[in-house]
Amino acid sequence: MPEDVDTVARITALETEIAQLRHAVTARATVDQAMGVVIAYAGVTPETAWEILRDVSQHTNTKLREIAEQIRQWPHCEWLPDEVRHALGAAVLARSAQTPATGAVPDR
Repeated sequence: MPEDVDTVARITALETEIAQLRHAVTARATVDQAMGVVIAYAGVTPETAWEILRDVSQHTNTKLREIAEQIRQWPHCEWLPDEVRHALGAAVLARSAQTPATGAVPDR
């Protein structure tokens, strides 16, 4: 009987871990896509795009995956919440000032 309890507990723990890993993979894909939007928008490197997403998340006090989802959808819906749009613009300008010029930041 104790072996059955151990087996059930192990199966439950593995199912929980699988669910967490699935969520992490989905969240990572969303962040990667949002980074692509930032790269296309601002002409920055992937590393800088990551920093910009992190900055926007911190300055809006919003979870990174939520910011990533909003930015990922931005090209399709052509809208960003004002707070996110302003934080994105400020982060792009701040990061552009820290790195060598790669061209003008698009006015969007």
